[in-house]
Amino acid sequence: MFDGYDSCSEDTSSSSSSDESEEEIAPLPSSLPIIKNNGQVYTYPDGKSGMATCEMCGMVGVRDAFYSKTKRFCSVSCSRSYSSNSKKASILARLQVTGKPPTKKAKVLQKQPLVAKLAAYAQYQATLQNQVKTKTAAVPVEGFSWGNYITSNNLTAAPVTCFKHAPMGTCWGDISEGVRVEVLNTDCSLPTKVFWIAGIVKLAGYNALLRYEGFENDSSVDFWCNVCGSDIRPVGWCATSGKPLVPPRTIQHKYTNWKAFLVKRLTGAKTLPPDFSQKVSESMQYPFKPSMRVEVVDKTHLCRTRVAVVDSVIGGRLRLVYEESEDKTDDFWCHMYSPLIHHIGWSRSIGHRFKRSDIAKKQDGHYDAPPHLFAKVKEVDPSGEWFKEGMKLEAIDPLNLSAICVATIRKVLADGYLMIGIDGSEAADGSDWFCYHATSPSIFPVGFCEINAIELTPPRGYAKLPFKWFDYLRETDSIAAPVKLFNKEVPNHGFHIRMKLEAVDLMEPRLVCVATVTRIIHRLLRIHFDGWEEEYDQWVDCESPDLYPVGWCQLTGYQLQPPAPQTSRDSQSSSSKQKKKAKSQQYKGHKKMTSLQLKEELLDGEEYNFLQGASDQESNGSASYYIKQEP
Repeated sequence: MFDGYDSCSEDTSSSSSSDESEEEIAPLPSSLPIIKNNGQVYTYPDGKSGMATCEMCGMVGVRDAFYSKTKRFCSVSCSRSYSSNSKKASILARLQVTGKPPTKKAKVLQKQPLVAKLAAYAQYQATLQNQVKTKTAAVPVEGFSWGNYITSNNLTAAPVTCFKHAPMGTCWGDISEGVRVEVLNTDCSLPTKVFWIAGIVKLAGYNALLRYEGFENDSSVDFWCNVCGSDIRPVGWCATSGKPLVPPRTIQHKYTNWKAFLVKRLTGAKTLPPDFSQKVSESMQYPFKPSMRVEVVDKTHLCRTRVAVVDSVIGGRLRLVYEESEDKTDDFWCHMYSPLIHHIGWSRSIGHRFKRSDIAKKQDGHYDAPPHLFAKVKEVDPSGEWFKEGMKLEAIDPLNLSAICVATIRKVLADGYLMIGIDGSEAADGSDWFCYHATSPSIFPVGFCEINAIELTPPRGYAKLPFKWFDYLRETDSIAAPVKLFNKEVPNHGFHIRMKLEAVDLMEPRLVCVATVTRIIHRLLRIHFDGWEEEYDQWVDCESPDLYPVGWCQLTGYQLQPPAPQTSRDSQSSSSKQKKKAKSQQYKGHKKMTSLQLKEELLDGEEYNFLQGASDQESNGSASYYIKQEP
């Protein structure tokens, strides 16, 4: 047993048997800390070594790793607990001598020998600590294991750094394979929690495949664990916290000098930053609180917003209850950085439709969320050439996210916002228009789908197939929105095809599902929900707050929807996905021919030379969609 890798430098000159000095933790470096060998491996002058038994908890371990001069205790906590309970036993004895009536606690202690009393007290203390940790531990997902899923299929997950909005997304650092950690030792028969050193064999989002030190190339006991969970610590944490390091039972007899083995194995290796758990905790603090009032899209009429109240916050995702819902069942789920929510007064400030509440005044305890909490959009200058009503473009249909459709700008609002309608599927009163910002990655110039071999959904009922933009613009006497007005920035997002992740089903936004990246078009990702047909795929931006790393649900306690099993796909398709499919059919136009010819078209006297984008690209460099050539 060891009290931590750095325990070899403990101060043995202390005059107290219960007070041990602890080594200071070095400041956090710019990269992961390097484990160093200080060369101070302690040996006894009298040559004593071998095994010892803790007089507090009864744990057996290597003698030179025990605490106090006499090596009577396995950890600082046991040493101090022993000292504290010795005083309690002395007080109990004095009460008996003085004849004072013993307390209920004293009566219980009287019935047990001293060693049993101390052991019971240690077990009680350990139970309390375990209860506290359980409250903050990662919540497992019943019926599905990401580890087994990834291992059995040899899958790759998107790294945490792809998700800037997720916990640790901006401070994950260079955590990678080979990093060493101190982790709970599950290959042990001891009654209390003990730890051992393990190395990261593979990373999948927040989850890491770990292997205990000493197993070399033996993967028989490898296990998956959430790196941000409470049972993973940087090397050296056990030394500073008084926790025992115990080798796994399977290999405990493999080496006679475990301390020398660890010194050799760990010197020069990387470990987690000392404040890693603190950073995890800080990154999971969210500014939105229950009872805050916001404006959010009306899910029954996308053209307007309504007032809703934050009911709960899980991992940055908000459950919003529309203010007029008396039984709190009329709700809407979205991330706190979603473009669908805004501060109170936003609709009026830009000229957006707004459903006034029948509630005359705010309910008790409800208050407006501060405007600075909401996601900021890029500022635009509409004073020059700008979007105009009637201009044509291509847009992701918010009611059928697997489709990019022919669309029209129906109204230009303030601050760069646009009301857009899907051609051929619009209501006469414009109740199905939806709002996108001019910089939104969900709108595209005319011809975007064709040049990137994406199926464009033509207007509903349009009979002249295959669809040609040149013919359609001429028939409708309309013009295409200027290419230069669209957002063409492509961040270095880090996604690759076939990467696994957890993604929100935006047609049922309360659901977070096991998903896969199947296509990459510049910054646009095609998300496939594992186990479902491709017709349920969704086009999502690479910076969407509705995408999360593998292990996010486990870390935050959110329910993860596992892949649909092969035997139940048909039945589930007609039940849980029925509403989604109905909406899709309402707005889905005729299928376009799968073979697309890339050719130049003449649009209003201006010729556009489409540059072939990096369809299904593996690289993430910036790319320009088009080059405009003057006639």
